[in-house]
Amino acid sequence: MLRRLHPEQPDSFAFTPANQAWAEAQMTKFPEGRQASAVIPLLWRAQEQEGWLTRPAIEEIGRMLDMAYIRVLEVATFYFMFQLQPVGSVAHIQICGTTSCMICGAEDLVAVCRDKIAKAPHQLSADGKFSWEEVECLGACANAPMAQIGKDYYEDLTADKLAALLDDLAAGNVPVPGPQNGRYAAEPASGLTSLTDHFEGRPQYNASAGLATDLGDTIKRIDGTEVPLIAPWARARNEGASQDSARDDLMPPSARTDRPTPGPKPSRNAAADDTGVTKQEAQETEKGRPDAGKTAPKGKDVSGDEISADDGHAAAGTAPKGQADRAQEAKETKAAEIAPEDAVRPAALESARDGKPDDLKMIKGVGPKLEQVLHDLGFFHFDQVAAWTPAEIAWVDQNLEGFHGRVTRDDWVSQAKILATGGETEFSKRADY
Repeated sequence: MLRRLHPEQPDSFAFTPANQAWAEAQMTKFPEGRQASAVIPLLWRAQEQEGWLTRPAIEEIGRMLDMAYIRVLEVATFYFMFQLQPVGSVAHIQICGTTSCMICGAEDLVAVCRDKIAKAPHQLSADGKFSWEEVECLGACANAPMAQIGKDYYEDLTADKLAALLDDLAAGNVPVPGPQNGRYAAEPASGLTSLTDHFEGRPQYNASAGLATDLGDTIKRIDGTEVPLIAPWARARNEGASQDSARDDLMPPSARTDRPTPGPKPSRNAAADDTGVTKQEAQETEKGRPDAGKTAPKGKDVSGDEISADDGHAAAGTAPKGQADRAQEAKETKAAEIAPEDAVRPAALESARDGKPDDLKMIKGVGPKLEQVLHDLGFFHFDQVAAWTPAEIAWVDQNLEGFHGRVTRDDWVSQAKILATGGETEFSKRADY
């Protein structure tokens, strides 16, 4: 198929400030002189921002990466993931037309697109909201026929179901991705004949649909503010390097150099001191330490792992190998055993301190929707989450409708303790970029 730039082009292109910071962070992943390796993610972010790839965008990315424009154009025209013409302002529909989908009714889906969007592929609908095209295999053959709408798959479609999806999207809604015929994932359409207990206790959606629902960006244009922006500059700051104030302004509150030192945690009850920690909790913590204020001798824990207080664990603010895992398991068990009536609501805030909430999405398991739920419940900062007791974890879990079990499953409290002190978790390191 011949792929050319659209004849009508805008005069210029510029990343949003947040996307510019994100793009520059991508470039730092590669050795000096190899920045061209970032061309695909930068082209993709430009498309996520604008909806399609314009000539000015291609040229700007070439300038940023010190690439000849033709080299960037070669990449953009080679990959069908890049749209070289305007797409619908709401959604671009990609119908899989390869063998499995064709046999199962892809032609009926194409007919719906011709009827409800435009007669020909890549044409905009009359209201400018939609466009469509037929594409090669998208790899969801077990759920044929299917379509990719925006960033996500909608599977097990019929002509009527696709028409209803388009009406729903036109009304401003975003239907849940995944199978549209009641299937959970790719199990037999007639129902399970073996492993019948496989789906007991499963989440509401399969992993792909669940992630799409959590992120909420199926058809959303990305201006960069939705994405954590703790980039290499945050690490440079932690090492004492000077900061570019403009870049610092783009960072989330947890990485800002002008962020005020968090005040004392609100007291959870009358028995708590001004740090929000009860004397009983402090005593329990002290009892759990091998030798307060001293270096623990080198030895073995009950699992047989060799441990030492100065083997790097203490510097990282974590317990010796094995001990932390057992402590967390005990805490999760305790939270799970708490009866609903014994759950305790954690101390909450009416709003973020100084109007600057921490980026709770840096906690593994917290997406944009869950972050909003936590804000609605009065939780805006890492130190709030870090202070939750088992009884408070049980309360939060009860009030995360549709997300029960997330707090303990992903160990939010331990992650928050690290993030509250300015540290990084394995997840937050990946989310930095």
